[in-house]
Amino acid sequence: MSLKILVVDDEPQIRKQLSIGLSGYGYTVNTADHGQAALIAIAQHPPDLVILDISLGTPPDGIEVCHRLREWSKIPVIMLSVHNEEKIKVKALNAGADDYLTKPFGMEELHARIQAVLRRITSEQPSVSPKSEIRVGALSIDMINRLVRVDDQEVHLTPKEYELLRLLATHPGKVLTHRVILNAVWGTEYGEMDHYVRVFVNQLRKKLRENPTRNIRYILNEPGIGYRFVGDDPT
Repeated sequence: MSLKILVVDDEPQIRKQLSIGLSGYGYTVNTADHGQAALIAIAQHPPDLVILDISLGTPPDGIEVCHRLREWSKIPVIMLSVHNEEKIKVKALNAGADDYLTKPFGMEELHARIQAVLRRITSEQPSVSPKSEIRVGALSIDMINRLVRVDDQEVHLTPKEYELLRLLATHPGKVLTHRVILNAVWGTEYGEMDHYVRVFVNQLRKKLRENPTRNIRYILNEPGIGYRFVGDDPT
Protein backbone atom coordinates (compact mmCIF):
# COMPACT_ATOMS: atom_id res chain seq x y z
CA MET A 1 0.00 0.00 0.00
CA SER A 2 1.23 3.51 -0.80
CA LEU A 3 2.04 5.91 2.01
CA LYS A 4 -0.66 8.47 2.79
CA ILE A 5 0.21 12.17 2.94
CA LEU A 6 -2.05 15.02 4.03
CA VAL A 7 -1.26 18.39 2.44
CA VAL A 8 -2.55 21.40 4.38
CA ASP A 9 -2.42 24.73 2.54
CA ASP A 10 -4.93 27.51 1.99
CA GLU A 11 -3.77 28.13 -1.59
CA PRO A 12 -5.61 25.88 -4.11
CA GLN A 13 -2.75 26.06 -6.61
CA ILE A 14 -0.22 24.82 -4.02
CA ARG A 15 -2.52 21.98 -2.98
CA LYS A 16 -2.96 20.96 -6.61
CA GLN A 17 0.74 21.21 -7.39
CA LEU A 18 1.76 19.12 -4.38
CA SER A 19 -0.98 16.56 -4.99
CA ILE A 20 0.15 15.98 -8.57
CA GLY A 21 3.84 16.00 -7.72
CA LEU A 22 3.61 13.66 -4.72
CA SER A 23 1.23 11.31 -6.52
CA GLY A 24 3.95 10.97 -9.14
CA TYR A 25 6.20 9.46 -6.45
CA GLY A 26 3.53 6.91 -5.56
CA TYR A 27 2.03 8.60 -2.50
CA THR A 28 -1.70 8.74 -1.81
CA VAL A 29 -2.43 12.42 -1.25
CA ASN A 30 -5.34 14.07 0.54
CA THR A 31 -5.68 17.80 1.17
CA ALA A 32 -7.15 20.26 3.65
CA ASP A 33 -7.51 24.00 3.17
CA HIS A 34 -7.49 25.09 6.82
CA GLY A 35 -6.20 23.95 10.19
CA GLN A 36 -9.38 22.67 11.82
CA ALA A 37 -10.20 20.56 8.77
CA ALA A 38 -6.68 19.15 8.95
CA LEU A 39 -7.02 18.13 12.61
CA ILE A 40 -10.34 16.42 11.93
CA ALA A 41 -8.94 14.62 8.87
CA ILE A 42 -5.92 13.39 10.85
CA ALA A 43 -8.15 12.05 13.62
CA GLN A 44 -10.57 10.32 11.26
CA HIS A 45 -8.10 8.98 8.68
CA PRO A 46 -4.54 9.18 10.08
CA PRO A 47 -1.96 9.81 7.33
CA ASP A 48 1.64 8.65 7.44
CA LEU A 49 2.91 12.23 7.18
CA VAL A 50 1.55 15.78 7.14
CA ILE A 51 2.84 18.63 4.98
CA LEU A 52 1.65 21.77 6.72
CA ASP A 53 1.86 25.39 5.60
CA ILE A 54 2.74 27.74 8.43
CA SER A 55 0.49 30.59 7.20
CA LEU A 56 -3.13 29.52 6.87
CA GLY A 57 -5.78 32.09 6.06
CA THR A 58 -8.23 30.80 8.68
CA PRO A 59 -7.13 30.24 12.29
CA PRO A 60 -5.55 28.16 13.65
CA ASP A 61 -2.30 28.76 11.76
CA GLY A 62 0.25 26.03 11.04
CA ILE A 63 2.16 26.58 14.28
CA GLU A 64 -0.99 26.17 16.37
CA VAL A 65 -2.14 23.15 14.34
CA CYS A 66 1.20 21.45 14.93
CA HIS A 67 1.17 22.31 18.62
CA ARG A 68 -2.34 20.93 19.06
CA LEU A 69 -1.56 17.84 17.00
CA ARG A 70 1.40 17.07 19.23
CA GLU A 71 -0.93 16.91 22.22
CA TRP A 72 -2.26 13.58 20.97
CA SER A 73 -0.29 12.35 17.96
CA LYS A 74 3.30 11.71 16.85
CA ILE A 75 2.52 11.73 13.11
CA PRO A 76 5.51 13.36 11.37
CA VAL A 77 5.05 16.92 10.14
CA ILE A 78 7.01 18.88 7.54
CA MET A 79 6.29 22.60 7.82
CA LEU A 80 6.27 24.89 4.77
CA SER A 81 6.74 28.64 4.73
CA VAL A 82 7.79 31.53 2.52
CA HIS A 83 9.78 32.83 5.50
CA ASN A 84 13.43 31.86 5.82
CA GLU A 85 14.14 33.60 9.13
CA GLU A 86 15.79 31.47 11.80
CA LYS A 87 13.28 32.51 14.48
CA ILE A 88 10.37 31.24 12.36
CA LYS A 89 12.09 27.92 11.81
CA VAL A 90 12.83 27.60 15.51
CA LYS A 91 9.20 28.39 16.35
CA ALA A 92 7.99 25.68 13.96
CA LEU A 93 10.40 23.08 15.30
CA ASN A 94 9.55 23.95 18.89
CA ALA A 95 5.87 23.43 18.04
CA GLY A 96 6.71 19.85 17.10
CA ALA A 97 7.52 19.94 13.39
CA ASP A 98 9.99 17.27 12.22
CA ASP A 99 11.39 19.37 9.37
CA TYR A 100 11.03 22.79 7.77
CA LEU A 101 11.12 23.70 4.09
CA THR A 102 11.17 27.20 2.62
CA LYS A 103 9.06 28.06 -0.44
CA PRO A 104 9.74 27.85 -3.32
CA PHE A 105 11.24 24.37 -3.43
CA GLY A 106 11.58 21.53 -5.90
CA MET A 107 9.62 18.29 -5.71
CA GLU A 108 12.85 16.28 -5.57
CA GLU A 109 13.93 18.10 -2.42
CA LEU A 110 10.50 17.65 -0.81
CA HIS A 111 10.55 13.96 -1.69
CA ALA A 112 14.01 13.61 -0.15
CA ARG A 113 12.87 15.38 3.01
CA ILE A 114 9.84 13.08 3.26
CA GLN A 115 12.00 9.98 2.91
CA ALA A 116 14.48 11.26 5.51
CA VAL A 117 11.74 12.04 8.05
CA LEU A 118 10.03 8.69 7.53
CA ARG A 119 13.33 6.82 7.88
CA ARG A 120 14.06 8.61 11.12
CA ILE A 121 10.59 8.00 12.53
CA THR A 122 10.65 4.33 11.53
CA SER A 123 14.01 3.79 13.23
CA GLU A 124 12.64 5.14 16.49
CA GLN A 125 9.79 3.77 18.59
CA PRO A 126 6.91 2.08 16.76
CA SER A 127 4.26 4.61 15.87
CA VAL A 128 1.12 4.76 17.98
CA SER A 129 -2.27 5.41 16.43
CA PRO A 130 -3.42 8.92 17.28
CA LYS A 131 -5.99 9.11 20.06
CA SER A 132 -7.98 12.29 19.56
CA GLU A 133 -10.54 11.52 22.26
CA ILE A 134 -10.11 10.10 25.73
CA ARG A 135 -13.08 8.54 27.49
CA VAL A 136 -13.16 7.33 31.08
CA GLY A 137 -16.52 6.70 32.69
CA ALA A 138 -18.68 9.81 32.25
CA LEU A 139 -15.67 11.93 31.31
CA SER A 140 -14.70 12.64 27.70
CA ILE A 141 -11.83 14.82 26.45
CA ASP A 142 -12.00 15.96 22.82
CA MET A 143 -8.35 16.71 21.99
CA ILE A 144 -9.10 18.28 18.62
CA ASN A 145 -11.53 20.93 19.86
CA ARG A 146 -10.21 21.02 23.44
CA LEU A 147 -13.65 20.25 24.81
CA VAL A 148 -14.23 18.43 28.09
CA ARG A 149 -17.58 16.87 28.93
CA VAL A 150 -19.02 15.04 31.92
CA ASP A 151 -22.28 13.17 31.33
CA ASP A 152 -22.37 14.83 27.88
CA GLN A 153 -22.39 18.31 29.45
CA GLU A 154 -19.55 20.65 28.59
CA VAL A 155 -17.17 21.50 31.42
CA HIS A 156 -15.65 24.96 31.18
CA LEU A 157 -11.96 24.87 32.09
CA THR A 158 -9.36 27.60 32.18
CA PRO A 159 -6.38 27.11 29.83
CA LYS A 160 -4.18 25.93 32.72
CA GLU A 161 -6.85 23.56 34.00
CA TYR A 162 -7.17 22.05 30.53
CA GLU A 163 -3.39 21.70 30.13
CA LEU A 164 -3.17 19.99 33.51
CA LEU A 165 -5.99 17.57 32.68
CA ARG A 166 -4.56 16.86 29.22
CA LEU A 167 -1.12 16.15 30.68
CA LEU A 168 -2.49 13.69 33.22
CA ALA A 169 -4.98 12.06 30.82
CA THR A 170 -2.36 11.43 28.12
CA HIS A 171 -0.25 9.52 30.67
CA PRO A 172 -2.90 7.16 32.12
CA GLY A 173 -1.76 5.07 35.04
CA LYS A 174 1.58 6.88 35.28
CA VAL A 175 2.49 8.87 38.37
CA LEU A 176 3.54 12.40 37.41
CA THR A 177 5.53 14.21 40.08
CA HIS A 178 4.74 17.72 41.21
CA ARG A 179 7.91 18.97 39.52
CA VAL A 180 7.09 17.30 36.18
CA ILE A 181 3.59 18.78 36.22
CA LEU A 182 4.82 22.24 37.16
CA ASN A 183 7.49 22.24 34.44
CA ALA A 184 5.06 21.04 31.77
CA VAL A 185 2.08 23.27 32.61
CA TRP A 186 3.60 26.39 34.19
CA GLY A 187 7.28 26.33 33.20
CA THR A 188 10.60 25.55 34.85
CA GLU A 189 10.53 28.73 36.93
CA TYR A 190 7.61 27.28 38.91
CA GLY A 191 9.45 24.06 39.80
CA GLU A 192 9.17 24.48 43.58
CA MET A 193 5.58 25.73 43.80
CA ASP A 194 3.79 22.46 44.61
CA HIS A 195 0.77 24.32 45.98
CA TYR A 196 -0.09 25.43 42.43
CA VAL A 197 -0.70 21.82 41.48
CA ARG A 198 -2.77 21.06 44.58
CA VAL A 199 -5.00 24.09 44.04
CA PHE A 200 -5.61 23.33 40.36
CA VAL A 201 -6.19 19.61 40.94
CA ASN A 202 -8.82 20.47 43.55
CA GLN A 203 -10.48 22.84 41.07
CA LEU A 204 -10.43 20.15 38.39
CA ARG A 205 -11.92 17.55 40.70
CA LYS A 206 -14.84 19.81 41.49
CA LYS A 207 -15.50 20.63 37.82
CA LEU A 208 -15.21 16.95 36.81
CA ARG A 209 -17.69 16.07 39.58
CA GLU A 210 -15.47 13.55 41.28
CA ASN A 211 -17.25 11.72 44.09
CA PRO A 212 -15.04 9.26 46.04
CA THR A 213 -18.04 7.89 47.97
CA ARG A 214 -19.57 6.77 44.66
CA ASN A 215 -16.23 5.58 43.29
CA ILE A 216 -16.14 8.39 40.71
CA ARG A 217 -12.51 9.45 40.55
CA TYR A 218 -10.30 10.47 37.66
CA ILE A 219 -7.26 12.02 39.35
CA LEU A 220 -5.62 10.02 42.12
CA ASN A 221 -3.25 11.46 44.70
CA GLU A 222 0.12 9.80 45.28
CA PRO A 223 1.01 11.31 48.71
CA GLY A 224 4.27 13.23 48.70
CA ILE A 225 4.92 12.43 45.02
CA GLY A 226 2.29 13.74 42.62
CA TYR A 227 -0.83 12.62 40.78
CA ARG A 228 -2.03 9.81 38.54
CA PHE A 229 -4.88 9.71 36.01
CA VAL A 230 -6.93 6.55 36.42
CA GLY A 231 -7.02 5.59 32.75
CA ASP A 232 -9.61 3.09 31.59
CA ASP A 233 -9.90 1.27 34.90
CA PRO A 234 -10.88 3.69 37.69
CA THR A 235 -10.37 2.42 41.21
